[in-house]
Amino acid sequence: MPIPLLQIDAFTFEAFRGNPAGVCLLAAPAAERWMQNVAAEMNLAETAFVVTKGDAFGLRWFTPTVEVDLCGHATLAAAHALWETGRLGRDTVARFDTKSGRLSAVPAGDWIELDFPSTPADPAPTPSGMLEALGITAPVHVGLSRFDYLVEVADEPTVRSLTPDFASLRSLEARGVMVTSRSIAPDVDFVSRFFAPGSGIDEDPVTGSAHCCLAPYWSAKLGKSEFVAHQVSARGGVVRLRLEGDRVKLLGQAVTVFRAELLV
Repeated sequence: MPIPLLQIDAFTFEAFRGNPAGVCLLAAPAAERWMQNVAAEMNLAETAFVVTKGDAFGLRWFTPTVEVDLCGHATLAAAHALWETGRLGRDTVARFDTKSGRLSAVPAGDWIELDFPSTPADPAPTPSGMLEALGITAPVHVGLSRFDYLVEVADEPTVRSLTPDFASLRSLEARGVMVTSRSIAPDVDFVSRFFAPGSGIDEDPVTGSAHCCLAPYWSAKLGKSEFVAHQVSARGGVVRLRLEGDRVKLLGQAVTVFRAELLV
């Protein structure tokens, strides 16, 4: 029986920007190897697999090479897909059971608000070769969250001009590394880029889960709890953030690019 499959650009209001995610709408749980094969076939940063599970939906995320424990843009895309296909009423909260616990998505006008766990970074020794692979000579700060390294640099031009050695970064013992700085734009608080070649993604266009680390980091530095963030990858994307205790509210938009059917 054909299985619905959508490709959705997340954290953007226009097609071909933001971060593309596959969303596979399952009638029943699927084998892990099959989901990994589908994700490899899609060859996107993440493909989300959604299946009805009691009063919520089971949700798992796969890169082309590995399963990950938390993904923001594919969760945003999954909620958008459920509302757009009529599997969930447009005014209904989308609840997901995941490897990172219960997550939710709420319609907020033209935006979608995700409720995610905060993943703050603690100061950490710099792994050998990481800064050289990134092309950074004078970091402001290096930290390590549950998933990733965080590196603050002096300014936005430094973030934008990075040309990492992805082959060297592939051996990093973490999911990835985010590089961040204050923004030069008056209506944006901070910028970032995210690199995860060891997880099969050289550069992720917009990384919702990384902002679960960036929000508490910049909250401590700037003394505020609400932010507008810009991930300055080639595709680019905007994330609005609100830190509430040990939770982070991420707001983004999404656009469906195509709908298809899996035949195998």
